[in-house]
Amino acid sequence: MISLKNKKNIFWDFDGVLMDSMPVRNKGFELVLKDYPEEQVRELMAFHLKNGGLSRYVKFRYFFEEIRKETISENEVSIWASKFSDIMRENLVNENLIIQDSFQFVKNNYQRFQMHIVSGSDQEELRYLCKKLNINTFFNSIHGSPTPKIVLVENLLKNNQYKKEESILIGDSINDYEAAKNNNIEFFGYNNPDLKNIETNYIESLEAL
Repeated sequence: MISLKNKKNIFWDFDGVLMDSMPVRNKGFELVLKDYPEEQVRELMAFHLKNGGLSRYVKFRYFFEEIRKETISENEVSIWASKFSDIMRENLVNENLIIQDSFQFVKNNYQRFQMHIVSGSDQEELRYLCKKLNINTFFNSIHGSPTPKIVLVENLLKNNQYKKEESILIGDSINDYEAAKNNNIEFFGYNNPDLKNIETNYIESLEAL
């Protein structure tokens, strides 16, 4: 039986947890890289789907360095990430994509817990989307890439002097699990049945908590 007793701080992943944004993000990679061979883009998509919690910066670097065997600078990675972000800003400002199960929990409990978003998505884009969708006020802070999620969680714990035993991370990917475990906080899997194979808590529905 999953319980939030004695928990005070919740770190939320965004994509797939608070918003059903993955189909839009999947299409975004295909659109941005439309001039490259389909086989290479498919290889990137396989990496992207397996590593949902990693940032687009990591994924574009992987595409060019590991798949295409090309050197790419930080500036070039940023340019590709910016092109991707333009598509996301245009297509993700859609309240119908908000996952009602999780967001209803947020609305009902934001005064009970200290809530933060820690995402692999671009931080400025994420803050823009949350503000446009009028959901930013439910969270103490909103954080994203290019800072890795493991570091985001570490910084929030340290800067807010949160006790680790009172903190959890709710996510839908193995990268979320790793960010929690590397910071010695409890992980709650959500919206991805594959996470049931990991020895961890799994939330079928937040309505029951």
